[in-house]
Amino acid sequence: MKVFQLIRRYFLFSVTVLLVLHPAYAEESNRLLHIVTTVPPITNLVENVGGKHVDVVGIVPNGIDSHTFEPVPSDAKILADADIIIVNGLDLELPTIKLAEKVKKNSTPIIHLGNNALAEDQWQYDFSFPREHGHPNPHLWPNIALTMKYVEIIRDSLVEFDSLHKQSYMANTVVYLEKLKQLDEAIFACVQSIPEKNRKLVTYHDSFAYFAPRYGMKVIAAIQPANFTEPGPREIIRVIEQIRNEQIPAIFGSEVFPSKVMEQVARESGAKFIDELSDDELPEKPNDSFIGMMTKNMTIMSEALGGDPDCAAHVDVNNLTH
Repeated sequence: MKVFQLIRRYFLFSVTVLLVLHPAYAEESNRLLHIVTTVPPITNLVENVGGKHVDVVGIVPNGIDSHTFEPVPSDAKILADADIIIVNGLDLELPTIKLAEKVKKNSTPIIHLGNNALAEDQWQYDFSFPREHGHPNPHLWPNIALTMKYVEIIRDSLVEFDSLHKQSYMANTVVYLEKLKQLDEAIFACVQSIPEKNRKLVTYHDSFAYFAPRYGMKVIAAIQPANFTEPGPREIIRVIEQIRNEQIPAIFGSEVFPSKVMEQVARESGAKFIDELSDDELPEKPNDSFIGMMTKNMTIMSEALGGDPDCAAHVDVNNLTH
């Protein structure tokens, strides 16, 4: 009888400790961790780190301008049900974050990846994101070194909230970081294949402010002003003259940011206009991954600027299988 009582006490003690350490799983230890994210690249990073233990919902649909996105009423319920909310930060998703802070559970953390990955003195400001407006350029993820920091922050956040599945999150992260390292090396090779005089970017929206200095390119101009309208005639003329003077062979837009102005700039400057670069729209299957998006960008960019279009063909674009 005494042995039975001792076993019973040990069992009750063990269960109590488990519930204290993992309150989110007090009722159902095997349920999926419910994570809400914002833009598709971040959603995809979380899916790869979290694997089979997470259910990830991205608020911002693929192909939608994340800067002007406004959450709809149904998003409030999604945010309210979240165990963790993971955003880019750096003022990219202000309406969504404002709503999240209003409706989320008290126990639900909001993880700002960009703010944790990059010190404030390294934030970039430019034509699309002028310093006087107070909002830095938030597009850190095209710089793969910063993406790798994002992944480490995601890993640490999942482990802190759900230590039961620590080993799985750690193992996924090791494999995924290796895939990102391969991508990073391929991007360096792609840029090296471009003639040095052509390693210059003119884009509609300035999504490559953190990309360019890492890989040895220079952003010459971004057409879209900070208020997301079309630029004025004086700015258009200045950009056309700069493209002519620097003999830039191609300028880049995106289907997410359609612009007749870019067509005009290309026509009058003599540059080729390519509207297929993406900073947050993932490709269609089977390449529907962040890595797939970046390898597609490098294929397009390299070919247009006189480099090797096959420079990233060897990169594994598949998401981790679980």
